[in-house]
Amino acid sequence: MIKPLMFAAALGLTLSALSETPLKDVNARTREEKVNLFTDREFGRRVVERPEHLTFIEATPAREMLEGAAIRKQIRITYGGPYGTNSFIVTAFLPKVRNPAPAFLLINNRHPDLKQADPDRVVKKEFWPVEEIVARGYAAVMFHTWDVAPDWNTGCTEGVFACFEKKATYRPTNRWGTLSAWAWGASRVMDWIETEPAIDRTKVAVVGHSRGGKTSLWTAVTDTRFAYACVNDSGCAGAKLNHLDLPESEHIARIVKTFPYWFCMDYVDCANREADLDFDQHELLSCVAPRLLAVGSGADDAWAGPEGERKATELAKEAWEDTTRVDYHVRPGGHGLKLVDWQAYMDHAARHGW
Repeated sequence: MIKPLMFAAALGLTLSALSETPLKDVNARTREEKVNLFTDREFGRRVVERPEHLTFIEATPAREMLEGAAIRKQIRITYGGPYGTNSFIVTAFLPKVRNPAPAFLLINNRHPDLKQADPDRVVKKEFWPVEEIVARGYAAVMFHTWDVAPDWNTGCTEGVFACFEKKATYRPTNRWGTLSAWAWGASRVMDWIETEPAIDRTKVAVVGHSRGGKTSLWTAVTDTRFAYACVNDSGCAGAKLNHLDLPESEHIARIVKTFPYWFCMDYVDCANREADLDFDQHELLSCVAPRLLAVGSGADDAWAGPEGERKATELAKEAWEDTTRVDYHVRPGGHGLKLVDWQAYMDHAARHGW
């Protein structure tokens, strides 16, 4: 184990002088122990995994798009539990030049009204560069987080929660939060992908930015069917190492005050205790091993703490026998999912035979 002050000195960074808690080696705990730890302390325990009631129905007719380069499909995923049913749409652009094709699934945390992912490609954004993804021979797949669970504090009583939990004034403090609900939605997309012959289900990447980056990481940790996790500008509670004192970055106390519903309520107990915690995000990243992992940062994205993301990734590499399967990049600029990020993620996949 690495003593925090020694670790800080090696980096030229500072840690809380009050902390004597060592930073654990990434292999000190088993993968099962690490997954259980982050389940109970950060993301919460789900009340359901794959539900018995789960259907995939064509939402719109399949159509040729991108000047004939791809077929667009829109599938309505409907699920139900003891208290109701809900549904959301997944949009997929399937390249004609490759069948079956590896796929990149974007967890789109931008509100649909912002048209960050226009399925008709009238409004094109580099947040979801479908044309570039398809040109590389990959399927481009996307769903909106808001369609699974709203991104506001409703006490985790709407969307997927309403189908599987009876409304009550009390929820167990380790019960799943919204980030885990979104990751659950990504797994339901994977359930559909396994039925789609045009996609190579053994080569599916999950991609997320910011809160979506935290979600893409947790998706890959909880669902090993995903062969690759792309974690972009995820910051606090994502890829950023908490033990580093980065004053300009977001800390746990701030994130649980602003977005308490993202997490289980036990995560609130971690506020203002970063340097004293006996776990950190390098262990979470390591749970992706031995699959592919890529972490991306913006050089000017101080709020996400790019140095903390870089160091967590470096420490996490110790869980891989083949460390080339782990990639980190930092690009110029601030907070955002840019074309250069997508290119880095696709390049990493290509280097490993995708």
